[in-house]
Amino acid sequence: MSALPEKLPIVPFTKPVRGRVTLPGSKSITNRALILAALSPRTVTLRGALFSRDTRIMVAALRALGFAVETDEAALTITIAGRGGEIPVREAKLDIGNAGTAARFLTAFVCLRPDGVYHFDGDEAMRRRPIGALLEALASQGARADARSFPFTLRTASLRGGTVELDASESSQMLSALLMVAPHARAPLTVRLKGETVSRPFVAMTERMIAQFAAAPADYAIEGDATAASYFAALALVTHGALRVDGLNLAADALQGDAEFYRLFAARGLVSLSGQTVAADTARGGVTADFNAFSDTFLSLAAIAPLLDGPTRISGIAHTRKQETDRVAGMARELKKLGQHVIESEDALEIHPRPLVTGVEIETYHDHRFAMSFGILGCHDRHGDGRPWLTIRDPACCNKTFPAFFDLLEKLRRNSVDS
Repeated sequence: MSALPEKLPIVPFTKPVRGRVTLPGSKSITNRALILAALSPRTVTLRGALFSRDTRIMVAALRALGFAVETDEAALTITIAGRGGEIPVREAKLDIGNAGTAARFLTAFVCLRPDGVYHFDGDEAMRRRPIGALLEALASQGARADARSFPFTLRTASLRGGTVELDASESSQMLSALLMVAPHARAPLTVRLKGETVSRPFVAMTERMIAQFAAAPADYAIEGDATAASYFAALALVTHGALRVDGLNLAADALQGDAEFYRLFAARGLVSLSGQTVAADTARGGVTADFNAFSDTFLSLAAIAPLLDGPTRISGIAHTRKQETDRVAGMARELKKLGQHVIESEDALEIHPRPLVTGVEIETYHDHRFAMSFGILGCHDRHGDGRPWLTIRDPACCNKTFPAFFDLLEKLRRNSVDS
């Protein structure tokens, strides 16, 4: 993986993309599997694991809590000696960066210790992300936090069981965090939701993984990242090409709800699917869709909406205002810089295509999904002669989930030129 500059001009594709890519492991699955493996009564090896900033944060935290964790990045394996619900270290400092999964999952996880003292902190952006509702739910189990946002110190009293009420309207990760530790409470623990949760497929993912780990597997395979796969469907569309996406699981029993992005594009005639190959299709119309259930992919559509024929309306995304950044406002801001007419509401974006303004620097807000989504838009040959017309600021923020993204994009461009 090459070092990335502070500002990266994107070199457009002058020919349709061709070739194949191998998806990195899913961050969502890898970080859930790390927690569930640590809760296992045996040693578990995760295969096809993702190595990125967020998963390294989780590994470092588990080590700080006293777990034996061995990693082999070349082999894409992580081996964890499970402790059956025991948290070995009584007091630790846990830096969770801007990793939402690590933040929520570890907060509930350490509460299994009856006498723990854990100091949580993270990046400046994490201090604005929701955690208070989870801390409130854990307080009903005897845990005591000295604040309702990061940083905070959490004093734990194990999980006594019973019914816990939780408001998961801001993040489904809080519900997933409680579900993973519930089997290790002193008495049966039931989570009762206050209202609805967002991103319901991620909760279903958690429930299915809990059932899989209940069998105490010695090995566990991580699916390829379906969210990352959305960029390659968009790339096929933008360049009028085709790609084989190895690791993409579109089967009905796939764990990741973000595969719905592919089904949406195929249903609208934007791409065609054949096995693991995605190819640009004939339709180019704008898209109207509710992205609540697969909201991590909404930026993949929004960024390329200027290339579609007609307006695109993306709804169900209010909760993404409290993710790595305010994704709704940020996307509206960057699209307007590109000359687009954007109507922003609390829960939706409506994008009306206009001629793309060139020479624009895209601000990424330390958010990997801005960098990758607009990186795909930059692959469009705006001038018709291969000249870069769009620059990505802080492209290295992709290290959060997909460190090799821009290297892979350049490799695909070169292969397409040579083919």
